[in-house]
Amino acid sequence: MPETANRFDFIRLALAAGVFVYHGTAIGAAQPFGPLEWSLSHIAELSIQGFFIVSGLLVAGSFERASSLLDYVGKRARRLYPAYAAIILVPAAISLAMMRDVQGVASYLGANLVFLNFLSPTLPGLFEGNRFPEVNGALWTLKIEVMFYIALPIILLVLRRFGAFWWVLIAVIYAAGEAWAYFVPQLAPGAYGPELGRQLPGQMAFFAMGIALWKASPGIQGRWAALALCGTALLGASFLYPFLEPLRAFALAGVIGAIAWAPGPKLNVARYGDVSYGLYITHFPILQALAAAGLATSLGLAAYLALATALTLAASFALWHLVEKPALRPSSHYRRVARES
Repeated sequence: MPETANRFDFIRLALAAGVFVYHGTAIGAAQPFGPLEWSLSHIAELSIQGFFIVSGLLVAGSFERASSLLDYVGKRARRLYPAYAAIILVPAAISLAMMRDVQGVASYLGANLVFLNFLSPTLPGLFEGNRFPEVNGALWTLKIEVMFYIALPIILLVLRRFGAFWWVLIAVIYAAGEAWAYFVPQLAPGAYGPELGRQLPGQMAFFAMGIALWKASPGIQGRWAALALCGTALLGASFLYPFLEPLRAFALAGVIGAIAWAPGPKLNVARYGDVSYGLYITHFPILQALAAAGLATSLGLAAYLALATALTLAASFALWHLVEKPALRPSSHYRRVARES
């Protein structure tokens, strides 16, 4: 896919904000399990699914532009891991300073530094009295991202062999992902089933639609109005009629494509730094810390969210300038966007 003006950086930031608002409302617990939290949970779920679509598109393009498999791996590692490691190490250091529990901190580091957050989601002395004790409940998606990065070279290799019929493989991947998400929760016992169902390959339909947007981009960028109309209608129908839910990835991809390629200002939100990733991985522990300090209750939800927003943005910019940007190559898209603004 040739590089053209688009709004994918803006879309990623908006999706991260959707997850932030939901987590802030849930952690603040103004109305636990209330209608506001319930509604925002659907927005957060849609935001994560949108992340997977955008990731499928951008990472497929990154692989296509890479000079080799090693080059692709290096670019992905530079973009993802330094900031991720920082957001694991900082709370671990705080916990160790507070509690001196070397074994507990080591267990957390051992699991989380290799993306196995579910094995050790908590740290001694941190957030134990909060509604959710997890240090960073947003990180479960990162292992799915990494698994997709690993699978992508194989997918694209096979895709090339399909030639003009590449869409057949995309349809097969899509259907297999939806089948996993539907049947595994019914077959596996207890809460383990739904949790396993939302892992890869249960999210593969969204990545597949991102790859499809990337492949079809030259022919559909000018058809943004049709994408918007069909995508919005089908997306709404997937919420109104549960039997249409398996088509949500297809619908959401249409909406994202329309927003990205519609005429008008391109909304360069990365002008002073690409903070969407930082926003996503820093917001949860900041919200947790404010709630643990009693500020969610004493300030009220609106002021609590406003303070959390300011602190999360500050942390995201710091993470970008101190960790993420230095780790990237000078030719990185994210560095280039800032230079060209």
